[in-house]
Amino acid sequence: MTDIPRRAVSRTAKLAALPLGFAGRTVLGMGKRVTGLASDVISAEIQQRTAEQLFSVLGQLKGGAMKFGQALSVFEAALPEEVAAPYRQALTKLQEAAPPLPAATVHKVLAEQLGPDWRDRFVEFDDTPAAAASIGQVHRAVWRDPGPDGGSRDVAVKIQYPGAGDALLADLKQLSRLSGMFRAIQPGLDVKPLLAELRERIAEELDYELEAESQRTFAAAYADDPDIFIPEVLDAAPRVLITEWVEGIPLSQIVREGTDEQRNEAGRLMAELHLSAPERAGLLHADPHPGNFRLLPDGRLGVIDFGAVARMPEGTPEPIGRIAALALRGDADAVVEGLRAEGFVSPTEPIDAAAVLDFLRPMLDPIAADEFRFSRAWLRGEATRLASPRSPAYQLSRQLNLPPSYLMIHRVTLGSIGVLCQLEAKAPYRSILERWLPGFAPVA
Repeated sequence: MTDIPRRAVSRTAKLAALPLGFAGRTVLGMGKRVTGLASDVISAEIQQRTAEQLFSVLGQLKGGAMKFGQALSVFEAALPEEVAAPYRQALTKLQEAAPPLPAATVHKVLAEQLGPDWRDRFVEFDDTPAAAASIGQVHRAVWRDPGPDGGSRDVAVKIQYPGAGDALLADLKQLSRLSGMFRAIQPGLDVKPLLAELRERIAEELDYELEAESQRTFAAAYADDPDIFIPEVLDAAPRVLITEWVEGIPLSQIVREGTDEQRNEAGRLMAELHLSAPERAGLLHADPHPGNFRLLPDGRLGVIDFGAVARMPEGTPEPIGRIAALALRGDADAVVEGLRAEGFVSPTEPIDAAAVLDFLRPMLDPIAADEFRFSRAWLRGEATRLASPRSPAYQLSRQLNLPPSYLMIHRVTLGSIGVLCQLEAKAPYRSILERWLPGFAPVA
């Protein structure tokens, strides 16, 4: 069916081989250090070779390895360009569609999940998938509406790959042994909390009935909204989800060839969704991939795929907005006090408050002015500032911590910023924060 390794022993062997290659490169680095090469040159070479092997293997495996690679992608801005380049190439492969399931397998899953008379629920069903990803594929169909009036409508039928859950969990268990490799690529990145968070989300993402519940919550929160459209859920089973079909321009297409107007509007709408959802729905859409959004003919942003969400019943934590506002006002001592209280800074370790403000301030450029245009150039500039071992920002980052309670918010925010930079979108982001982010009072 596919050349992607499916047997557990094959997948484990590929992942287990990674630390051996890493060990060899570390010895290489030690040998070059003896010959007098600069340590930062050695570090960069080890980083690049490690990244190339790591992301190559992740790309071959799909499943949990693919999920982990996609989650790790939000940290790309913190990587040196020579490391990020092979990483981006591997990530492109990670995001390509997996080979489709044979039609007979699709029919078997539908019969198991919806019953032997599953065909009676559809006027038409296209056996060729319209889209595919790491744990499932989507088919287009025409749904037969129940009730005396009959009728029909176009739907998306999401079908989970058989055995996807076992592959995901096995991959994550193996990947948890590779934390040393990731420290070589980005010394300030602790992947263990990231893996722990992913493990928690995997069980949810595999449960399509839970995804249906999340999507219904979003749909109710944004019913008749002039900016955001959430498709209706028509039916759900543990491994099959049927929703209203969304017709529009994928953001991935707008990234490639959209007009300035489309780019700017898509960016504004994505920011509106990201910031308003915790307050309106008590949920955060946690998979900000361009393929999960459509710009509809009526101008709204269509949102699909609610398998990955963060439950935030109390909304976005107030300290995020308050500390951002304090930083924009230049109150360094209050910023450090707030960061200490939330666990970003050690309660006992001394830290230079002015240096912390210098570290944070460039990150807040998008909300310092009435309007801001995200761009790859801005992102590359921040990557250079944060990733160079000789940079003061890099040195300070080693004194900062990312509390587990903020990991999902941080990951989704970085992912959303990455998409905005791909779009090169200009919008009034500060006013969106002022409307939706608790604690973020207007800045003079």
